[in-house]
Amino acid sequence: MAARAYWQGQIKLALVSIPVEIYSATRSGATVSFKQIHEPSGKPVHYEKVVTGIGPVDKDEIMKGYEIKKGEYVLLDQDEIDAVKLVSKRTLELTQFVDADSVDILYYEKPYFVVPADDLANEAFIVLREALKRTKKVGLGQLALRGREYVVSLKPSGRGMVLETLRYASEMEKAQGYFREIPDDEPDEELLELAEALIDRKSGPFHPQEFHDRYVDALKALIERKRKSRGKKLIEDDGTDETASSSNVVDLMAALRQSMGGKSGSAKKDKPPAKTASTGKRTTAKPKGGARKRA
Repeated sequence: MAARAYWQGQIKLALVSIPVEIYSATRSGATVSFKQIHEPSGKPVHYEKVVTGIGPVDKDEIMKGYEIKKGEYVLLDQDEIDAVKLVSKRTLELTQFVDADSVDILYYEKPYFVVPADDLANEAFIVLREALKRTKKVGLGQLALRGREYVVSLKPSGRGMVLETLRYASEMEKAQGYFREIPDDEPDEELLELAEALIDRKSGPFHPQEFHDRYVDALKALIERKRKSRGKKLIEDDGTDETASSSNVVDLMAALRQSMGGKSGSAKKDKPPAKTASTGKRTTAKPKGGARKRA
């Protein structure tokens, strides 16, 4: 467990209060960071806090300012901002419960692990966790974190619970503006069967450890080659363009069949005719309603 909690407070459900701590459930991925370098001297470029007409200033002289009109600001100390009283700074009150799948995935932002703050909180914590499991609900409330108040969801996860910050509706773009031009057509049934068969073939359990950032790997490889080339410019271009375009989709049926190895997505269509055990000859299905006529 992390040495320091991201937030400490209580979950409140009616008259029940559960002391908890939350810890970030994510960490920064591997990245390749670059600095800006002054090429003639080979030295890094630095940035200074500069005031127009005055020049560089000390950090101690800098305050936060909110512009109320052009060129006029209300100045605030960080202490004044931190002192703003908000119940959700220390209390997450669960004000509503909704079905687990009723919150659109687009609203979810960042997850946090939630654990009891001490042994005395275990019983109430476990009761709430199991109640959420049985009802298949998630709790909703609001919580102040690092300078803003979030809508958050609370859901069970193993022995603990996970809190996820949600985006406000005002932060979301309207999907209609992007999806409006997509035709409302019914797909061809055979194409749909082939697509479903391809999805079924590639289905399996999620193993996150199998994925890694290939762009970071490629950048590291480029840096190593550049080091060995002693400054020679390296541009890789194999003459191919992997960018997808409408011209790539020439024959969707053929492409899907090729993806399936030439097989159809329908088991009925792929099933070979039966063979007799004695002669190996193919048999013909009898017509319904009676025996086959003799020639």
